[in-house]
Amino acid sequence: MSEQIRIEKDTIGEIEVPAKALWGAQTQRSIKNFSISQDRMPLDLIYALAKIKQVAAIVNARQKIINDQQRDLIINAVSEIVEGKHDNQFPLKVWQTGSGTQTNMNLNEVISNLASEATNQPLGSYQPLHPNDHVNRSQSTNDTFPSAIQIAVAEGITKRLLPEVGRLIKAFDKKSNNWNQIIKIGRTHLQDAVPLTLGQEVSAWRDQLKSAYTRLEISLAELYQLPLGGTAVGTGINAPSGFGEQTADELARLTNMPFRSAPNKFAIMASHDGLVNVMSQLRLLAITLLKIVNDIRLLSCGPRAGLAELILPANEPGSSIMPGKVNPTQCEAMAMVCSQVIGLDVAVGLAGSGGHLQMNAYKPLIGFNVIHSLELLHDACRSCRIAMVDGIEPNREKIKTDLNQSLMLATALTPKIGYEKASEIAKLAHKEGISLKEAANKLNYLSEHEFNKLIRPEKMV
Repeated sequence: MSEQIRIEKDTIGEIEVPAKALWGAQTQRSIKNFSISQDRMPLDLIYALAKIKQVAAIVNARQKIINDQQRDLIINAVSEIVEGKHDNQFPLKVWQTGSGTQTNMNLNEVISNLASEATNQPLGSYQPLHPNDHVNRSQSTNDTFPSAIQIAVAEGITKRLLPEVGRLIKAFDKKSNNWNQIIKIGRTHLQDAVPLTLGQEVSAWRDQLKSAYTRLEISLAELYQLPLGGTAVGTGINAPSGFGEQTADELARLTNMPFRSAPNKFAIMASHDGLVNVMSQLRLLAITLLKIVNDIRLLSCGPRAGLAELILPANEPGSSIMPGKVNPTQCEAMAMVCSQVIGLDVAVGLAGSGGHLQMNAYKPLIGFNVIHSLELLHDACRSCRIAMVDGIEPNREKIKTDLNQSLMLATALTPKIGYEKASEIAKLAHKEGISLKEAANKLNYLSEHEFNKLIRPEKMV
């Protein structure tokens, strides 16, 4: 049976819309014209845009541009939307107009029809709220859509990603403290080097993440400046005086975040350098995480033919053919996530540089990639921490064996006998498969007492 439809019209003409849909003509045209991939506009962006509609209604009612009933209908509709009650009414794909106009209108139409339902008016009647004249009053997609991206990204990073990165930092800090007395051999160029403690090695991962956390936190400052009130090109046409400042103040109260009106709305609407900068910090976080999990992969490789200094939790079988094999799967998942984020950053950089004159026409791509990246990193950090980092254990026996047979302990001899003689000892020990002590004794460079006094790994860290 064919789906029931209703006929709506816009400035292009008439179009068939599913009878029960809360969206309208402009949304339906976008569904028809942009059937590209399955990438839908992120709901976090929709919710952020809905919050803009709420504060715009408050300010418009204050300015007597809409009446109190219209304001309350918009606020009630927004409340239902941000609670997730109408998620299926936002079907539009990311790959649409570069301004995000169709998504803005999708939201305007849904709010309008929710108001119609609430007042027993037919869907599509746009009574008592018109999508453009009331819901979109004093706004343009060109200022609301980038503002929504900034709000969604700032909230996502502040309330989700940074807290999860903080938990991962604490997990590494705990391991670093617990393992600070375990002396192991260091490695540079993937070759044996002088000793350090396992705790010192892990402290590097912890503090790399701390730096990434701080850089990301600092980058948010640009996102708090919103272009609301700039309307079409930044001049504020059709918006009342002070609209940008008042809506930013209302958003700050609503979100409990320091949003404010941008002093130059032309700059933020014509380009999105702040978002590009945040994306670059997400890339740097991905680079940090990729380095860490690659280190963990190396240190845990084995269990018998590799370094095998770390023992990872055995979460699942690692092979369909090799019995008993266990793989570093959390490292691999994180590595793929990080590689994806690095690639998404390239696209955001290109998009940020692609604006023309008064508007950047890559807004949906920028919003989608940044929001998707922070979601990927949040989930990967959580999974990595819970399923791997918390359960990592040191292989103390293997660590001790590798330390005791390392040739690079000879570095501690150089202040006493010089670089060349210490090198001779190391080379002889390696060539004949004997210990450093035996080589030193054979060359008669040091007494056993002198050797034992100098080669003390606990003093070398």
